[in-house]
Amino acid sequence: MWTLQDAKNRFSAVVDAALSGRPQEVSRRGKPAVVVLSAAEYDRLLQAAGGGRGSFRSHLLSFPGTAEPRPEVRLREVEF
Repeated sequence: MWTLQDAKNRFSAVVDAALSGRPQEVSRRGKPAVVVLSAAEYDRLLQAAGGGRGSFRSHLLSFPGTAEPRPEVRLREVEF
């Protein structure tokens, strides 16, 4: 894992390592902050994440629900 300062100072090395297929982690103040990876790997991850999903509408329409009828509503008398 690279510290932010080291990653700044040696950014070419960070990019070269990411391009060779090894994602590079960068920390800020001792905590993981970002990961640098190649554009090809990023595109692959996007395709894998979104490829099998349908739309939200299709998700809602696929919900089985229940076939129970709704109870009948009786209106009450209102005087004005």
